[in-house]
Amino acid sequence: MLQGPYSSLDRDRPLIRLPFTDFAVGTVLLPLVGLIGCLFISLMYHFEDSTYTHCQVSNYLPSISSAISRVPERYIWRCCIGLHSAPRYLVTAAYFSFYRCRFAKRLPELLLSGLALLCSLAENSGLLLLTYVASTETYSVHKNCFIVFIASSLLHMLVTCRLWHVIRKHYVNPEEITSYRWKLRLFVFNVSCCLIAAYFFRRHNKYCEAGVTLKAAESTMSSSYLQCFWMYEQISVDQRETEGNFKTDGFSGTFFSV
Repeated sequence: MLQGPYSSLDRDRPLIRLPFTDFAVGTVLLPLVGLIGCLFISLMYHFEDSTYTHCQVSNYLPSISSAISRVPERYIWRCCIGLHSAPRYLVTAAYFSFYRCRFAKRLPELLLSGLALLCSLAENSGLLLLTYVASTETYSVHKNCFIVFIASSLLHMLVTCRLWHVIRKHYVNPEEITSYRWKLRLFVFNVSCCLIAAYFFRRHNKYCEAGVTLKAAESTMSSSYLQCFWMYEQISVDQRETEGNFKTDGFSGTFFSV
């Protein structure tokens, strides 16, 4: 029998071992850095195309959909979101295991945990689909995926706040209280940004006023930044609480191993 160059012990050793905080920061920064890069390239090289509106009014900043729909912006964004999404699926599974253990004897919270799982999967899948189906390719698919992403994201935030409200009431821990407060603030701020963006988007489509699309784009980007902070809060601040579940999904203590 031929022997490979590595023993069984060598094969079992992780190839990559990163501090968990660094892994969380890297995961969160991927879409943020990708978005900033796409906006910069769009403004520098595709300003006219990316800021074009159907009613021919002045616009000073492209929407996110417009900024990520041209070459090479679309490839930069797809790469960043592809790398960003895989850890989010792991975090979703880890949190569902954590909720099942924490609410083993509480049926309402168990049902909410299942809803949080579905919302998180729909949010991540919607983000992937709207990323890989550009608005310039199939607009209806891109638009519907964006709606799924926003709706499932807000519902996931709401359910998560409810679950952590129960945790705060029954398990007194300073870190859990801090985590709950940050989740609640981010949820309220994100809802406000989405409502403002929806208002200006509708106003732009109805009245075609100059500069209104800029306000909608700014609100949407603020919501996107909040999504990044929410993700960091999810996989970093609460990591100690879900540590046992992270170990089963490639996470070990305060390290991420592959």
